[in-house]
Amino acid sequence: MSVRNIIESLEKLIKLHKSFNQLAIRKTDLLKANDTEAITELLIQEQKHMKAISQTDKDREGAVAEFLHASGKAGQPASIHTVTELTGPIETEKLARLKGELIEEVAKLKERNSLNQQLIYQSLQFINVSLDMFRPRNQNLNYGNPVKKPAKSGMAMFDSKA
Repeated sequence: MSVRNIIESLEKLIKLHKSFNQLAIRKTDLLKANDTEAITELLIQEQKHMKAISQTDKDREGAVAEFLHASGKAGQPASIHTVTELTGPIETEKLARLKGELIEEVAKLKERNSLNQQLIYQSLQFINVSLDMFRPRNQNLNYGNPVKKPAKSGMAMFDSKA
């Protein structure tokens, strides 16, 4: 088995993450515009991307496992570092570059998702404040002390015989 399948899987993962980042940027704009219908549609697209990324990652793991098995290193951890120890300088350089690109795309996605999460949280705070303004409050609208319960007749507040 060649390292080509691993490289193709990494390239596909990078492509999917770039597309996912574009969706996250679009989501930021939709959150700012408060377009809930478009956000719902976008969430469906995000779920499709997540499934594709998950499947591609499984394919990559399988390709790495097959490569390590074919190289006689089946017991070693399935990582890019392990693969690069078994490849030539050209493949090693390409794998390192692809790994860097993938890490960069994931970092961008993480940053954008953090921003979107903050926007959603602020929107929820605004909604809660707005709802609090419309909720009725139980307030004593009269001046003075609140009404006290009348004492029972025949009993004093203090029993002097005790």
